[in-house]
Amino acid sequence: MAESEEEVKFLVQRVVKDIANAFRRNPNIDEIGLIPCLEARQRKLWLDRDALTDLTCTLLLLNPDFTTAWNVRKELVQLGALDPLKDLRLGKLALTKFPKSPETWIHRRWVFQKIIQEICRPNSRNNSGIVSTEQMHRIIQDEMAVCSAAAGRYPSNYNAWSHRIWILQHVAKCNLKILLDELSSTKYWVSTHVSDHSGFHYRQFLLKSVAGNTKGTVITHAGGLAKTSAHNNFHADLAAHGKGEGASMEEYTADVPLMIEEEMELCSDLIESYPGHEALWCHRRCVFYLWHCWNRDHLQVSADTSSRSEAMANSLQLAAASGYSPRTMDVVGAANSSKQSYTQETKRLKRGPSLDLHSLLEEHRFVDAILAGCTNSEQARFATAYRKWLDTIVCQ
Repeated sequence: MAESEEEVKFLVQRVVKDIANAFRRNPNIDEIGLIPCLEARQRKLWLDRDALTDLTCTLLLLNPDFTTAWNVRKELVQLGALDPLKDLRLGKLALTKFPKSPETWIHRRWVFQKIIQEICRPNSRNNSGIVSTEQMHRIIQDEMAVCSAAAGRYPSNYNAWSHRIWILQHVAKCNLKILLDELSSTKYWVSTHVSDHSGFHYRQFLLKSVAGNTKGTVITHAGGLAKTSAHNNFHADLAAHGKGEGASMEEYTADVPLMIEEEMELCSDLIESYPGHEALWCHRRCVFYLWHCWNRDHLQVSADTSSRSEAMANSLQLAAASGYSPRTMDVVGAANSSKQSYTQETKRLKRGPSLDLHSLLEEHRFVDAILAGCTNSEQARFATAYRKWLDTIVCQ
């Protein structure tokens, strides 16, 4: 039998009050569970700010994609009636049950923008705003943990990984030390989620960002945080907050060739240990192509003819010794085709070393070794496609 209007109003208020009291008793609740209700009602209630805070909290725990409720909380934050950090905690809790919720991730980005605006405001009290830079650094670390937990609860959680990239770009400003820390911290995660393209795409973003930021970049370490040479409002303060504590200063640089080599070794280990996963081969393509582009841009050799001829001769000797014979191709207008035969690789070397031949040979050896002992049909298909990609894309 349906309840009267007064009974429904009383039940709604009791549920809201119970949840609010639960948070007051234990603000560190880290997971929720829901019991579905077959009957839902809509009631228009005029509530004060505290009641709105409690009501929207309850609604969003039940349905975190309730856009109106998030918008009400945005208004409460702007009015100063709600601490934005509480919304981060509420969203973190909602993501334990709904890890892919788009509205929750969107609201988190809005909250971070609000926090940064307050911190960077010139006339903010004590030049610190609503949180200190040390707190902000902890918030960034906590946000990375939230993203990682959400990605573990839902496979290929693009919303979580794209939010993680947004945090690096707009909050951490692609700080080199933080990028390197992320490379280290996500290595184990991708090793245990070898079919998750989103996780590997995140590492590709990290690798490209480090390679792009390394050109002429030296960062300074202070009390566990990093600072770029360019001082930039909050983001520079974020890196240097430990300097006043007498922390020793150390300089950091990124060894891009070593970084890419380690990533290729990771790919090799995972491909050999977990055969037949397309995400691993796609990641290997991206990493090797990144090395190709970085090598082309940063390791240009002298245009001196004699030096180029010597490099070409050495490379061809290496190719001959390795048994690698690229597809031959004709060159129109050759002075004496009977005396000199051209191959695709020698023509490339005439233009200049756009790709390290030794690295290319190593990739062919790796593919050959995989195919030689392969018993997995998917693994063989991916390896063959990768070898074709090497010959038709990279060698051009």
